[in-house]
Amino acid sequence: MKKHIHIAGIVSLLILLAACKKSFIELTPPSTAGVDNLYKTDQDFKQAEIGIYNIYQSQYQNMWLFGDMRGDDSWDELVKGTPAAMDLFTISNDDGVIRSTWLNYYNIISRANLLLAKIAPLDKGTVPNKEAYIGEAKFLRALAYFDLVRIYGDVPMVTTPITIEEAYKAGREKVSKIYTDVITKDLQDAEASLPAKYSGADVGRATKGAAKSMLGKVYLTLKDFVKAETKLKEVTTMGYALLPKYSDLFDYTKDEHHSEYIFDIEYEQGLSGEGSSFTTNFCPKNPDIATFYGVTGGQNGANNPPRSLFDLFSADDQRKDITAADGYTDNNGVFHKLIPTSNDVATFTKKYMVRLLATNDSRANWKVIRYADVLLMLAEALNENGKTDEALGYLNQVHKRAGLTELTGLSQSEAREKIYLERRLELSFEGHRWFDLVRTGRALQTMSSKGMKDYMTVFPIPITQIQLINNPAIFPQNPGYD
Repeated sequence: MKKHIHIAGIVSLLILLAACKKSFIELTPPSTAGVDNLYKTDQDFKQAEIGIYNIYQSQYQNMWLFGDMRGDDSWDELVKGTPAAMDLFTISNDDGVIRSTWLNYYNIISRANLLLAKIAPLDKGTVPNKEAYIGEAKFLRALAYFDLVRIYGDVPMVTTPITIEEAYKAGREKVSKIYTDVITKDLQDAEASLPAKYSGADVGRATKGAAKSMLGKVYLTLKDFVKAETKLKEVTTMGYALLPKYSDLFDYTKDEHHSEYIFDIEYEQGLSGEGSSFTTNFCPKNPDIATFYGVTGGQNGANNPPRSLFDLFSADDQRKDITAADGYTDNNGVFHKLIPTSNDVATFTKKYMVRLLATNDSRANWKVIRYADVLLMLAEALNENGKTDEALGYLNQVHKRAGLTELTGLSQSEAREKIYLERRLELSFEGHRWFDLVRTGRALQTMSSKGMKDYMTVFPIPITQIQLINNPAIFPQNPGYD
């Protein structure tokens, strides 16, 4: 699907709701086409779905700030701007990324709501793929709300197109209700109606496996380990498999839609704004590395692994050189070790290192969920359900792929710590660490030395939204961020 995506602009929720007569993707000039003219054919709805993916492309450029930089596996080499504020727990309610994240997700939700409202009265004769489009829109809406509640906590729950007047009255809804009434329900509907796979240009769209996998993650987050076990086991019967080599996951000369792929946010280079910024952002400020890997333009030195992560990997762990490398081997087989800085940090992640045609124009996708994540979540659920021996079987699939010796004979508590560690070693720099710390109750203990306070398991609500609603009775700021 990469070459069929067209980036859309970012607009405020309230502005968007006021402008429902405008085309989501400018299929026809806004001055001559009302919104009703845009939702008539199967192709119209397909293009409208792509309009939702467009905003995910923009939003997930910054997901590492929330999932990685906020945790203990990443630091900002330049120590400035939003990355440093995330890293040092000094993020403010007027930060630009905090604001754009809120607007992006409500733009996604508004587009999904409008699509669902317009497609509901139409029959399959008019829209042959109606069921799949509904499932896809609900999957994308569920993912938006899942991210929103993990980032901000209580947020407005909007599931139908609404007016500006109604938007001003939409207060913050409890997280528990959003999980029950939107996230889990949407994902259940999505798994029932989405296809198991796509072909051709449609590869990359959300599938039944993606919906099941995300639903399993939601259940795990809610600590409903029984439902998580059931749902994640279903995913293991769908034909997914670990790639033989961990390094193949991050070899961008190969197809990213492989046996371990479940759902990515897709990017492509050389198509005028379709590329990701990951390679530029994560390349360290080292001219030799930039030259060797062909990283054109700036190297921002953000999202770098600290020495503490590097030291967690055993010498024979095949993930080490990809996740937290302390050097690189040139084309003549000569290893170039990085020189430590004054902070004794001399490592970088190779997960997004790919030759660039221009700055911030990488073909590297963002892996929202892949099969190794599913296996480790299933191991966690099984272990919490008292099935430790069975859990070790799934844990060991990931562990042994890394070239490590099989784990056996662990108690439930020992297995729990090994699973937590395996997730850290396997999934670093893929947006999981911070959310894992929060959902397992280990965030404050782990991050207090970095400046975290007890209220910082969520981020501030953008001050612009607080000022727009201007009613603390229904729309208060998160504690500690006034």
